Amino acid sequence: MIAVKHLDMTELEAGLDHIRNAPKDEGALELIVRRPQTEERELLTQGELDLAVGLVGDNWKARGSSAMPDGSANPEAQITIMGSRAAALVAQ
Repeated sequence: MIAVKHLDMTELEAGLDHIRNAPKDEGALELIVRRPQTEERELLTQGELDLAVGLVGDNWKARGSSAMPDGSANPEAQITIMGSRAAALVAQ
């Protein structure tokens, strides 16, 4: 079993300068994950983006969103991008 460490506020704040110093105009794509079904994740080495469905093979559109009045998929949540420095800090 993997040991999980939850950082306290002081530890999280200590990592903020490293996150803030990340490149602003360029970077590397380090991880692509799609959700083919609810509660499932697939790691990809490459992905195809489509204006209508988002990441091809992800269930974003079928899953819908409670943030939308009619429960349909939220077009503002089609793709989620997170800085790798922030992810590394909270994933310790």
